[in-house]
Amino acid sequence: MSNPHNNEPIHTDFSKDMTYGDYLHLDKILSGQHRLSEHHDEMLFIIIHQASELWMKLILHELDAARTYILQNNLEPAFKMLSRVSRIQQQLIQSWDVLSTLTPAEYMEFRESLGRSSGFQSYQNRMIEFMFGRKNAAALSVFEHQPELHQLVQGALQERSIYDAAILSLSQHGLPIDAVCLDRDWSQDYQANESVTNAWLTVYRNVDQYWDLYELAEKLVDVDSRQQQWRFNHMMTVERIIGFKHGTGGSSGVDYLRRALDHRFFPELWSIRTQL
Repeated sequence: MSNPHNNEPIHTDFSKDMTYGDYLHLDKILSGQHRLSEHHDEMLFIIIHQASELWMKLILHELDAARTYILQNNLEPAFKMLSRVSRIQQQLIQSWDVLSTLTPAEYMEFRESLGRSSGFQSYQNRMIEFMFGRKNAAALSVFEHQPELHQLVQGALQERSIYDAAILSLSQHGLPIDAVCLDRDWSQDYQANESVTNAWLTVYRNVDQYWDLYELAEKLVDVDSRQQQWRFNHMMTVERIIGFKHGTGGSSGVDYLRRALDHRFFPELWSIRTQL
């Protein structure tokens, strides 16, 4: 067979070669959608959540590498990775627009098939929040029935967040940071600290001197902002489809999601904007 664009033959014999489908393991990916009802729209529900988990896997891949570079005080490679994370987050934000085409009447026809399964149980979403510094040991309880998974998430709970790494970088650049911020129990939720606020104020008031830290700060604000947009779109989609019903996993649904909107992952990077 000839290629219509350049008259070169197209390779068609893959008896001994890897194909596109082989490389991507499409047989496994595309055979993983199993509806538990006969309802047409359950396929939409499954694929949206599966695709979201794939994007979350890439977010964790990028954040882990970015954190490593920041801990090494090698900030520039982390900028590209954090920029990529914010683009991925945009894909996740837009996915709620697709899911919102599911009407309340349609969802209720297969909701009972979900049993107690819920997005609250997404271990990758939980690890992303841990990576951003929002730690919650109680959230591990839903993974206790899977020891290997529980160990994985527990490990993420006990690691420095990417924001803890950024605070260390502030110190490595000679900015005074309280010792409690540099050596603490990383499994605890991060709390705003005055020394960190003052350090970021110094960075923003002396951009030329601290350009790399300034760039890091803005990349972190990007991903924090996108995560809030994702949370908001999540909340609005849930309210649009189920109103104020409880979630399938037992959460308070919209009320739970609304409370999460009050949390800032990198609080000082937002508070300094009022002080500048």
